[in-house]
Amino acid sequence: MKPGYGCLAAVAAALALAGPARAAAQGVAVSVRVSHDGRPVDGAAVETGGSAAVTGVEGTVRLRLVPGTHELRVSRIGFAPATRTVEILAGRDTVIRIDLVEAAVEEDAIVVVSTRGERRIEDEPLRVEVVTGEEIEEKLLMTPGSIAMLLNETAGLRVQETSPTLGGASIRVQGLRGRYTQLLADGLPLYGGQSGALSLLQIPPMDLAQVEVIKGAASALYGSTALGGVVNLISKRPAGPEREALINLTTNGGTDALLWLADSIGGRWSYTLLGGAHAQNRIDADGDGWSDVPRYRRASVRPRVRYDNGSGRSLMVTAGVMSERRNAGGRVSGIEVRRFLDTDRLDIGLSARSLVGGARLFDLRASASRTAHDHGFGDARERDRHSTAFLEASLRGGDARTAWVVGGALGAESYASDDVPVHDYRYRVPSVFAQLEHAPIARLVLAASARLDRHSAYGSFLSPRGSALLRLHGPWSLRLSAGGGYFAPTPFTDETEDAGLRRVEPTSGLAAERAWSASADLGGVIGPLELNATLFGSVIRDAIGIGPGSAPGSARVFNRPGDTRTRGGELLARFRRGAFVATASHTRILATEPAGDGRRPVPLTPSSQSGLIAALEEHGTGRAGIEIYHTGRQDLEDDPYRAHSRPYLIVGMLFERRLGPLRAFLNLENLTGVRQTRWDPFVRPVRGPWGQWTVDEWAPLEGRVFNGGVRFAF
Repeated sequence: MKPGYGCLAAVAAALALAGPARAAAQGVAVSVRVSHDGRPVDGAAVETGGSAAVTGVEGTVRLRLVPGTHELRVSRIGFAPATRTVEILAGRDTVIRIDLVEAAVEEDAIVVVSTRGERRIEDEPLRVEVVTGEEIEEKLLMTPGSIAMLLNETAGLRVQETSPTLGGASIRVQGLRGRYTQLLADGLPLYGGQSGALSLLQIPPMDLAQVEVIKGAASALYGSTALGGVVNLISKRPAGPEREALINLTTNGGTDALLWLADSIGGRWSYTLLGGAHAQNRIDADGDGWSDVPRYRRASVRPRVRYDNGSGRSLMVTAGVMSERRNAGGRVSGIEVRRFLDTDRLDIGLSARSLVGGARLFDLRASASRTAHDHGFGDARERDRHSTAFLEASLRGGDARTAWVVGGALGAESYASDDVPVHDYRYRVPSVFAQLEHAPIARLVLAASARLDRHSAYGSFLSPRGSALLRLHGPWSLRLSAGGGYFAPTPFTDETEDAGLRRVEPTSGLAAERAWSASADLGGVIGPLELNATLFGSVIRDAIGIGPGSAPGSARVFNRPGDTRTRGGELLARFRRGAFVATASHTRILATEPAGDGRRPVPLTPSSQSGLIAALEEHGTGRAGIEIYHTGRQDLEDDPYRAHSRPYLIVGMLFERRLGPLRAFLNLENLTGVRQTRWDPFVRPVRGPWGQWTVDEWAPLEGRVFNGGVRFAF
């Protein structure tokens, strides 16, 4: 051998040996394909040693594993966990196929859909508050005809009365006014463009599987009406034949009757039907001649039809009809004042999905609604019609580490009045949006979304949002989120909901409201204890306000100069041990807005809210629970009796007993007897600056109320 050739041979031999060693160190490419009955399963968690990934819509994850023996564990909601021991050989890429078997869904596994990702709540980078089916069951027994209490007792939410005489209400998220909250049903705006007026009080919770709440600017996901947050009502999916009825009576003259039917048809088709009749007598709790609880009669029906072929193609069609007659009022200074509101609503919605090319999901959603009102404001009458239409198409895909969504939408909203046509409007809003989620490492998930709207009246707006999920040491996770959005002004505010539009001058020259919000959440589960702490803040520029108009007794809607600022925090602790569950929550909010040359607290925003719920439930036997809620001081506006409200404490108890197919229940609400009129009159000594007959409602008006009834399957 010539000199030098031995060195070259040694180098070559070293490289030949180093290649496999380096490959072994880098790992072998392993593809795991998860399926059920030959069809791909997305969202399945695949774990082995220190590696973990989630399958995309094609049902595949790709891992890099060192040669040797490995144990693969695969889990997915609705399927039995699967374990497979595999031998990985050096230098040879491997494909592993695992077929899952259907199994009952675990009770404590929660999948959220409002963020478009349809993933477990633990894996979602955006903080989503979920009201589970168990909590919905409890609130159903307290207020069978309304979701108001269900939402009001959720941390960070407050159901604020906007028309106290007639009982109208809206949802305030983390101190922001109710007009910024979008109320959805299965992702569809079936109840109109914004959650005002009486829609909250007209939705029975009996057909709900869970409620998902996104707090903070969510315009990047759902457009301008989600500036403050989103409340998505997720309906039940029938698991088999179900027939149930509920009858409820209250001590203040209320009656609820509900019918729930559900079944499957031919394996792929299924249906649900919820029908209800509700009545309430007029109540004057303090005997001043003015009603504290309005009289109403309401009937509603909502059918849903679903199709699912088990191969990625599904369809849901729903329609709703509701009619209500509501009246209140009384005598003021010897004058009989009649307040009434007749409402008729019709809506229809559709949601369809199809697997495209075996690896992409195409979603189509559409809805339309029409609501007719006939308002009586004592000395004035206003008849109007609100209409909305919505169409959205999107495409979703991804792999083990990345998920993306792109789509477009077209929204329309109109208002037409027979008596004050000067406030009529018609908006059209085409939009495009995109969302990207990526997990660069197992402990970190990043998400970014953006939406571009072209509003027919206010121009173009870009709404971004970014979120991050960081899995810290042990059970702790940190979520960071920030986003922006806008709101297209209308003449409807909390004040005009109560006093009407007749005194409001024509709106002109208004600018869109713009908002930015941010939050940080730290949470974890330690054995039976779940803990979560949240810090949040928001800034709204050009917020809409209402003030005196150019003529005596008139009002005008205007953009406030400066910023409306909100900041605060939430604490949540939940303990589960066997049949016992206890939840404690505390929310602290500081919200201010421009006023004159300075700033003032935002009216009707409690400085603090605290709650404690404890329940003991034995499946098949019954349940017992107690609730304690404290509401802190609120600043009041144009209240002739006081500038600040009184803090108050409300205590309630619930009992349910199962006797075969029959379930009897008794709810004792407001045992402390809190009533606003124990401190001050409800009726104003003179009418308010834009026609209000009463002061704002800052505490319960009806006082102590008991209700009870039966649920029975047949």
